[in-house]
Amino acid sequence: MSIEWITILLFGSMVFVMFLGLPVAFATGFVGILFTAIFQGPEAVNIVPTRIFGLMTNYLLDAIPLFILMANILERSGIIEDIYMMVYHWLGWLKGGVATATIAACTMMAAMAGVVGATEVTMGMIALPQMLNRKYDKGIALGGILAGGTLGILIPPSVMLIVYGMVDNSSIGQLYAGAFIPGFMLAGLYMLYITIRCYINPKLGPAVPKEERLNWVGLFKVAIPIIPGTILIFLVLGTIVIGVAAPTEAAGVGCLGAWIIAKIKGRMPFKELVQAAENTIKATGMVMWTMFGANVFIALYIMVGGGDFVSAMLLGTGLGKWTVIWIMMGIVIFLGCFIDWVGILMLIIPLFGPIIRQLGFDPIWFGVLIAVNLQMSFLTPPFGMSLFYLKSVAPPSCSTVDVWKSAFPFLGLQFVGLVLCMAFPEIILLAPKYLFRG
Repeated sequence: MSIEWITILLFGSMVFVMFLGLPVAFATGFVGILFTAIFQGPEAVNIVPTRIFGLMTNYLLDAIPLFILMANILERSGIIEDIYMMVYHWLGWLKGGVATATIAACTMMAAMAGVVGATEVTMGMIALPQMLNRKYDKGIALGGILAGGTLGILIPPSVMLIVYGMVDNSSIGQLYAGAFIPGFMLAGLYMLYITIRCYINPKLGPAVPKEERLNWVGLFKVAIPIIPGTILIFLVLGTIVIGVAAPTEAAGVGCLGAWIIAKIKGRMPFKELVQAAENTIKATGMVMWTMFGANVFIALYIMVGGGDFVSAMLLGTGLGKWTVIWIMMGIVIFLGCFIDWVGILMLIIPLFGPIIRQLGFDPIWFGVLIAVNLQMSFLTPPFGMSLFYLKSVAPPSCSTVDVWKSAFPFLGLQFVGLVLCMAFPEIILLAPKYLFRG
């Protein structure tokens, strides 16, 4: 059978099984095992446990449950509320200031935890009622939380970049360094967009009344509770970026630091710690099973010549290298509408990574570019996870249609950020060059 028909058969079967209701992890794993037996013979199925065991023994994977646990502890420690109250009082005097403060809080939380769900849910419970009570436009209120929450998979300590670095064999420290400027640039774009819209039409996001604003002494008082969180950011990110600690070691320190913060604040009884551990096991299980299933699937595809086929298809057409990059970005955007980010990384990076190097692009630049792109997967219907996270805690007055509609302007801003990172590679490469390459 030709590789063209094998490609159609494999990916068509995977999509068919997914539409039957199986999660990505089991859809890819089932199709991978079934067609390994068909194309390579039943004895070749023995390769499957070898592939999975090889993945399980990668020490970098240890950082994933540790960072997820850190996020779960921080969610229960009350530090998210402290961060929000600080930026709320510091930025509330602006028109649209409560929404801007929400994005600033999401950005700081992203720099501590590196996950999306906890931020979306917590901000949905804390900030959304405040904005709706102050008569904020639903699009501004919901969209700000949605976009701000997605920064968790881009700004270090991003779990996504750990998975990318492991799959592509790239330096996680350099990926983290490269993601800093794009992450904060996107946060700035969101805040600028909200501020401009609210100054053009103040009814969209009225400023906090003067009688509710704090003086300078009060502003500094509300900033004090976030000092431990700032120290935690340095302990986790600083040690990785300057090369003192590996991601797994820094994640362990982060968990300990988060627990200490929670205990100091009196917010972490044993029952809460057990609940945080249970949620960590569930989230880690989802990530790991998806990695196992997609790893088996893509190993078979490469074994039957899929890697060479994709490379020849993209490079043999005579298209310019930037056209190839745009095709790759389009594929990622399309897949993001239907598959979670773990599955996308496991499926495309083994295929795209060699092509990127052959075209002469920096793999660190491409890795961060993929992370910027995959932010959109959290906001693209019908399966954007952030849409469901926020809807689960939004009041009844915010319908599913309201949540979906509010995401589109911020999807546009994420696309603008993607284009800027492509047009000006130094946005990504400046920090890695300075910190790692002299």
